[in-house]
Amino acid sequence: MPKSLFIHLVACLVAVFGGNYRQCTAQDAVVTAIDTQPSAQKPNSHPKKPNRGASKSPKVKSDNLRTEENYLRISKNDDQSPRALETAIVRFVGTEGSKHAGKTVDLVGVVHIGQLEYYKDLKERLAKYDTVLYELVAPDGTRIRPEDLEDRRSLLASMQTGMKDMLNLEYQLEHIDYLAKNFRHADMSPDEFMEDMKSRGDDLWKMFARMMGAGLATQAATGGDAGMLMALLSADRSMKLKQVMARQLADVDLVTAGMDDASGSNTLIKGRNRKAFEVLQAELESGKRSVAVFYGAGHLSDMAKRLEKDFGMKATTTTWLTAWDLQRN
Repeated sequence: MPKSLFIHLVACLVAVFGGNYRQCTAQDAVVTAIDTQPSAQKPNSHPKKPNRGASKSPKVKSDNLRTEENYLRISKNDDQSPRALETAIVRFVGTEGSKHAGKTVDLVGVVHIGQLEYYKDLKERLAKYDTVLYELVAPDGTRIRPEDLEDRRSLLASMQTGMKDMLNLEYQLEHIDYLAKNFRHADMSPDEFMEDMKSRGDDLWKMFARMMGAGLATQAATGGDAGMLMALLSADRSMKLKQVMARQLADVDLVTAGMDDASGSNTLIKGRNRKAFEVLQAELESGKRSVAVFYGAGHLSDMAKRLEKDFGMKATTTTWLTAWDLQRN
């Protein structure tokens, strides 16, 4: 099994499907990004009002409707050169006569390594919702404290640090305020994560084996080893690496190939989304009218289907944010 394929696969999982994990068991160390025991605690005070003069992500645009199924895209310049890796915020509104008529749910896609301006913009936007549901495979109610990030010990934590340094980007957990009053944990616990896999006769190693096998057949689509090697040797290494990685992340078929088990299900996306939407249902029933689901962009296609089918909601507008500027180092 090529080492480079393993690195590409794990890097994609780190960036798109959920960089927020604490240690579950020794078996799942390969998907652990935070090997700490963050305490569930309430913030001492309401977060400060966002600075309205804060810099925005450059080149933000809104479309009337979403067209990209993976909620992640590469925008291009007039000469067709890659301009930016962009993530989507898709607004869903309860249809007239439905249980959630008049309420809004925004699917806020994110990549877990990005530009500082990107996270500043997201932080300001998230402060405006009644509730923000966030991902973190950890015991229910866990909050991410700044001091927890200082003692991270895991393979993915090391990979995230290495990726952000190589790409001249920042790490999401260091720039989003997870102690904000309107933030609510909406993800599986480590025990739930492992039990969901076990109930289907699946496990992490089987999933990775499937994904690696499928990845071998499609790796060439993004330049494979040659593209990565050329980027590493380039004088503009950070920019070229971002361009190679962006093509991999935006190819949803490449990244998700082999993720489903024989039953067509998986824990990493579908299982965690199911748990998140149980929390979403509770928030809407409690009277919240404006909710953001703040998750890795790879989760959003499945979430959109759940909103349409189970919540009677319809997509109205899509806003694209620049996560990576592909024209700069």
